[in-house]
Amino acid sequence: MNIAIIGSGYVGLVTGVCLAHIGHRVICVDNDPQKVKKLKKGGIPIYEPGLDVIMRDCVRKKRLSFSGSIKDATQRSTVIFIAVGTPPKSTGDADLVYVENVVRQIAENMDSYRLIVEKSTVPAETGNKIRRTVELNLPRKFRKGNQALLDFDVASNPEFLKEGSAVHDFMNPNRLVFGVESKKAEKVLREIYKPLKAKVLVTNIASAEMIKHASNSFLAMKISFINAVSQICGRVGADVLNVAEGMGLDKRIGRAFLDPGVGYGGSCFPKDVDAFIRLSEKSGYDFRLLKEVRRVNEEQRQAFVHLVEDKLWNLKEKTIGVWGLAFKPNTDDMRNAASVEILQKLQQEGAKIKAYDPRAMANAGEILRGVALCASPYAAAEDCDCLLLLTEWDEFKNVDLEAVRDVMRQPVVFDGRNFLDGEKLKSLGFDYYGIGRGKA
Repeated sequence: MNIAIIGSGYVGLVTGVCLAHIGHRVICVDNDPQKVKKLKKGGIPIYEPGLDVIMRDCVRKKRLSFSGSIKDATQRSTVIFIAVGTPPKSTGDADLVYVENVVRQIAENMDSYRLIVEKSTVPAETGNKIRRTVELNLPRKFRKGNQALLDFDVASNPEFLKEGSAVHDFMNPNRLVFGVESKKAEKVLREIYKPLKAKVLVTNIASAEMIKHASNSFLAMKISFINAVSQICGRVGADVLNVAEGMGLDKRIGRAFLDPGVGYGGSCFPKDVDAFIRLSEKSGYDFRLLKEVRRVNEEQRQAFVHLVEDKLWNLKEKTIGVWGLAFKPNTDDMRNAASVEILQKLQQEGAKIKAYDPRAMANAGEILRGVALCASPYAAAEDCDCLLLLTEWDEFKNVDLEAVRDVMRQPVVFDGRNFLDGEKLKSLGFDYYGIGRGKA
């Protein structure tokens, strides 16, 4: 099929490349001329394992191209996925201005049937607003008053990709959700995803929109729950990793997302929790449970800072090394990364920060101020009073811990992800502090 993807960020680019990989002809569109120029030259503006190889293969096979023109993409495509940003407003609502602008431009350039698909995370009832926007902005010859004379469909096809494993997640989905208004739209979506073997759930558009919000909010709730449990474990001498394992063995609960740490971040969970709370308020329901999820997440970062301060006694003029800045491993994404808030709080107390991340250094440099960005884990640890692990990159499991110990001023490690081997560190002479690993 001829497919357009409007928005070439983490979701749009992965979706476009993977759709081309399974055989479709795809145009990825973005309004950033520099990003489009880079993509046309074979460069990738994000880090996502495996994406560069299949992208270049699809370009070589002439199944994938890049453009800055929504008009051109609309005229050349039958199916148009909208994957632009929906950033949070100060109220917590999703800002849908980019979605509206894209829909208007699509409508203005339609001349025959199009299927317009929501891929961005949007609140329930957005599909109705997209349909109305199309009806009001079609060329005059295709509408009578405010009634459309041109056949088109709107659908919702939420994404469930995890940064760092997005290509694998796309090619091996555990479900595909199609929110549709017609059998024709369902047939088109089934044809698009036919090469992928996965359970398909067909719903109305509002239900599909809700599935995305409810899924992300539930996962955020699991993280906040185990983080709250970790606080109790740290007070009573229990090991939260044993607790999480014991819980996860219950098939009704499962082990996934029961990983205590310094809290969730990224572009999805914080934004989607806020948006779901606002949607609930507008519908007349006070979703207090989700408000607590958000509060626990915020408090977890502050609790980590308090732990560091307690063990170092004073933070003023202390030099603190940091391993990991991205919000999770295998990505360069710094959006809502826990490291940003934690490092800022430490700086406010007078600490000096040195940091290293395998992939996120460029993005971190645009956000963090007064942080010395280092070329290696060893450089980040040198002459430091303590070391913080904030992102669980595999690289950090392979460092020479004795060499790290020997370059530090004080061999003290605070493991914000319970990722390192605490017993090994202790045997090498480190003071080791994890999250909820017993009384510190």
